[in-house]
Amino acid sequence: MLEKLQREIDLFVEKHPKSRISQNQSKKYLPGGSSRATSYFDPFPFFVDHGEGHYLHDVDGNRYLDFMINATSLITGHADPVVIKELHEQARKGVSYSHPTNAQVRLAAILCERIPSVESVRFVNSGTEATINAIRVARAFSGKHKIAKFEGGYHGSNEYVSVSVNTPREKLDPQRVKAIPEFPGMSQAVLDDVLVMPYNDLKACQEILLRYRDELSCVIMEPVVSNFGYAPAKIEFLKGMRDLTKELGILLVYDEVQSFRVAPGGAQELFGVLPDLTTLGKVVGGGMPVGAFGGRADVMALYDPSAGRPVIGHAGTFNANPMTMVAGEAVLSQLTPQVYDRLDKLGGVLRHKLEAIFGEFNIQVQVTGVASLFGIHFTSEEILDNRSMLSGDTDMKKLLFMGLLNEGVLTQAKAAGSLATLTTEADVDTLVGATRRVVERVRG
Repeated sequence: MLEKLQREIDLFVEKHPKSRISQNQSKKYLPGGSSRATSYFDPFPFFVDHGEGHYLHDVDGNRYLDFMINATSLITGHADPVVIKELHEQARKGVSYSHPTNAQVRLAAILCERIPSVESVRFVNSGTEATINAIRVARAFSGKHKIAKFEGGYHGSNEYVSVSVNTPREKLDPQRVKAIPEFPGMSQAVLDDVLVMPYNDLKACQEILLRYRDELSCVIMEPVVSNFGYAPAKIEFLKGMRDLTKELGILLVYDEVQSFRVAPGGAQELFGVLPDLTTLGKVVGGGMPVGAFGGRADVMALYDPSAGRPVIGHAGTFNANPMTMVAGEAVLSQLTPQVYDRLDKLGGVLRHKLEAIFGEFNIQVQVTGVASLFGIHFTSEEILDNRSMLSGDTDMKKLLFMGLLNEGVLTQAKAAGSLATLTTEADVDTLVGATRRVVERVRG
């Protein structure tokens, strides 16, 4: 296996001499050569020249059919002409102001009208900022300080959610889940305030919530877990968590930064289970930096400055900047029910065809995902939580990722990805065919 992985790496290096030079130069000024850890992979990442539609072109002249599309955010593709037109017109008027614009109102209206639980919303500049504010307002509204999250759940780089995210399997307690710092030097106060629960285990969650009900402000969770290859929660688990939190007076926060793309109103609409607060990002900004958080009007009212000093002050020089607002509106306006229906069906076709390929070669695999999202896990174990996800063969994931790159297909390094509105069944077949060739090289 390792020998075959090295062959794919060697081929990649051979095809990317200019990217190699750029990476070496970049390390003089940037730790590791980038401001984004997730963009790095061994031996080095390729450097982008430009994107068009659902393709990326690198500085070495290689073209990739893009199923990563900037971590799911570019749902209408690169350089979407509708978005470009709106950005060009707005740039002529100015790229940012100190005062509100009607573009902000229009985008807010779209979100409130589409997302069943969102009665009011505020804009920030990243998903991380959105989760920071959702947790902040939950604490202020409840008067309680602890939060609960799930092992393996990623909610941005906010310190309070950088707990038990990407912990190596050998460092996990085999008997129970617990708060494990994501980096050295994390305050013990943070670890004391963050309760960690196992995903899809309602009984274990009930015990924790009952024990800490008087201290817990909120539970934050993804209804479709990005770190698990977009594995959706069991509906019974979502409903049980909703019932428990409501009964115990604990706010339920859905992180829909990535899962919002699965339906007009996000995963909460698709599954019919509504939270108190929702965090958003990615597709909401039309490719521009964005975050948003919203929910119940009585909770969000703590940010209202119109009656005097708000309970929670909330500033941000680039919050709701007009460039992001018009780009977001341009994208969401294109996402009609018909578009969602087509993406849903095409995602199902892709997942089925991938399962069939691996089945032909008797490779144990779990293909996860919902609607336009997919993930591949080389394991016989159903993906229900963090530990079942970690049971997979990571070397095989690396080999598939590198092999697909050499075939001109880009996915996330963790063997996951998403479709764009431009994706066709022929594109799906391109990914499937490339996967077959990589598997043949592995088995040959």
